Amino acid sequence: MSFPRYPEYKDSGVEWLGEVPGHWNVGSARWLTRRYSGGTPDKTKLDYWENGTIPWLNSGAVNDRLITEPSTFISEEAFANSSAKWIPKGALVMALAGQGKTKGMVAQLGIPSTCNQSMAAIIPSCAIDARFLFWWLDANYQNIRNMAGGDLRDGLNLELLGNIQCPLPAPSEQTQIAAFLDRETAKIDTLVAEQRQLMALLKEKRQAVISHAVTRGLNPDVPMKPSGIEWLGDVPEHWVVSSIKRFADTITDGAHVSPETENGVYPFVSTKDVGDDSIDFDSCLRTSTTSFEFMVRSGCQPLVGDVLFSKDGTIGRTVVVMEERDFVVASSLIIIRPDNSSLDSFFLNYLCQSNVVVSQVESFVKGAGLPRLSIQNLLKVIGCFPPLAEQRVIAAFLQLEMSKFDTLTTEAQRAIDLLQERRTALISAAVTGQIDVRGAV
Repeated sequence: MSFPRYPEYKDSGVEWLGEVPGHWNVGSARWLTRRYSGGTPDKTKLDYWENGTIPWLNSGAVNDRLITEPSTFISEEAFANSSAKWIPKGALVMALAGQGKTKGMVAQLGIPSTCNQSMAAIIPSCAIDARFLFWWLDANYQNIRNMAGGDLRDGLNLELLGNIQCPLPAPSEQTQIAAFLDRETAKIDTLVAEQRQLMALLKEKRQAVISHAVTRGLNPDVPMKPSGIEWLGDVPEHWVVSSIKRFADTITDGAHVSPETENGVYPFVSTKDVGDDSIDFDSCLRTSTTSFEFMVRSGCQPLVGDVLFSKDGTIGRTVVVMEERDFVVASSLIIIRPDNSSLDSFFLNYLCQSNVVVSQVESFVKGAGLPRLSIQNLLKVIGCFPPLAEQRVIAAFLQLEMSKFDTLTTEAQRAIDLLQERRTALISAAVTGQIDVRGAV
């Protein structure tokens, strides 16, 4: 769908805006809004936070974009003894600080609430529609962050927010633009949600295909036998049910020392560097020659054919070492070196991704304060092992099937990226007057 441009434009004099329709004005948020921050009651006084009746928001609430539920409730006494203030329903709130991408995000209140001191309440005057202002601030998320040092830890403040210049179409036109964006972005969000649901279904199907192949094989007519394990059920009669350690030459974890990164040369790989089918050698830390040699002597250097298994962070992520390369791994990874006479590396990799192994690993880390899998527990993990030749056939089959799933997943992600690009461009074009959407509402 394409939209016409306005018949006449003029220079707005504002960097974020550029040219605007000839009949639009520009105003400062200082005069268009009332702004104030909130406060946090004393966290050491538990009665302030128990059985409260007053809605209260923390900075993370802005991620919802339309806030209909508070982060928590505070008591009347807590409200009276803090700098928290009521914010009316329909007003906007913006995170002045916060982790990750939170700073600069804006949301609209679907309920009256209070908030912490790291959020700004933005109360629009009658000159600017709250929803139109929301879309304008949303479109300038990165510009607003840049006012306070971009992605650095510097926080925004009320003075900076007051300096924001806003486009000012006529009030009725603001309402039309906001209604258009509400409707069109909702359509795009629905399409994005459908693609994400498709990706989730593909992931489930992928897991099911792997799990069936490594526990039942590829021949539906093969004679079966009880595995002797209730949750595993029957397995092919000629397969062996045993612990992974029985088929491995070595199972060890990486270095339990901090890498010497000054003048680092050799890749030092940790969990964050392990993808679904590759190792990111470009972004990982580098360790010095002295540190590298020490780690090699300690058995922390993987070889081609080894399977890396993450035991900290994203537990259970695996990858086969595909290339001969001088690198070492951190203690967050376990090196599993298969016995080449009885275990194929790629079959092992798929086995580790199957529901059989995943469920066992989850049972070992369940309830842990900081999720972490020990080598001792990995040594207890049970799997099903066909003869080596059959392992290779299954691994080759799964490699082909996984490539199909990967292609479909990539296509879905590409569709999401295009939709989000379209969404961003549409919002920006509408709130700056680059397209005339009055006839589309």
